[in-house]
Amino acid sequence: MSLVFRNALMPSEDQQVLRLRLVYFMRRLLFLPIFLALGGPLLAEINIRIDKYSRCFFSNGIPDHPVGKFPNKANPHEISAQNINLCVPINPQISKVITPISGTMGIAINGILYRPNTAGYWDPKSPRGHSPYGDKNWRLNIFATRGKLGLDNNNGHVGPSGLYHYHGIAKSLIDNSKSSLIGYAGDGFEIHYVGDKVSSGWSLKKGVRAVGPSGFYDGTYNEDYEFIQSDEKLDQCNGAFLNSHYVYFITDEYPYIPRCLKGNVSDNFNKSRH
Repeated sequence: MSLVFRNALMPSEDQQVLRLRLVYFMRRLLFLPIFLALGGPLLAEINIRIDKYSRCFFSNGIPDHPVGKFPNKANPHEISAQNINLCVPINPQISKVITPISGTMGIAINGILYRPNTAGYWDPKSPRGHSPYGDKNWRLNIFATRGKLGLDNNNGHVGPSGLYHYHGIAKSLIDNSKSSLIGYAGDGFEIHYVGDKVSSGWSLKKGVRAVGPSGFYDGTYNEDYEFIQSDEKLDQCNGAFLNSHYVYFITDEYPYIPRCLKGNVSDNFNKSRH
């Protein structure tokens, strides 16, 4: 699939860094501090450095936009500052091997991590029906759970370590961005959001699950979906060529955030930070 969008700007490296630094300076003045229930204000901090080989992000993991109330009934964790130090290749290359993502997939331009998966699995012994110790063949899809595990209006919530992270598109990124570029994947390729201009190639399977949790394939688990190849839709990693560059997309439909990467993934990514 190859796309050309006039509103999908591809600025130079110097323009990107200058624009991002200006944007976050202004946001710091306008939207911050973020007051949490306990403790004082926490300020979002991010620094992006680019050299000949790498693009590096230094962030404290504090969002630059209003967040939901944490802890909450569906998410008992409190946001805390982190020490995020991640680098991706400046000239990404598609690998011969596709890498499944179980941890961090990428980082947003505001320094918040993208994490597509949950830490929950089907567990018939758990009162909630899922737990971190359940059947690893059936991983919980956060958007199909009751209360969505406490996701706020930016599709973010908090892990046990205090890490605020995104499971889908953050509306604040769309509102504040001057282009469709909203982040970078762990292999260095860009992450974009263009709404309904692209479609995922993943669809719900038909019928009843033959094994595992009883019932129809209803989207409760990642394994309820299957990828169907189509030239008119994104590839299995939610990617396509945009203005002659391979990029990933966050979509409003499953898988929301890509669950695999096609390039050589940096050692800083695809790790659990829950």
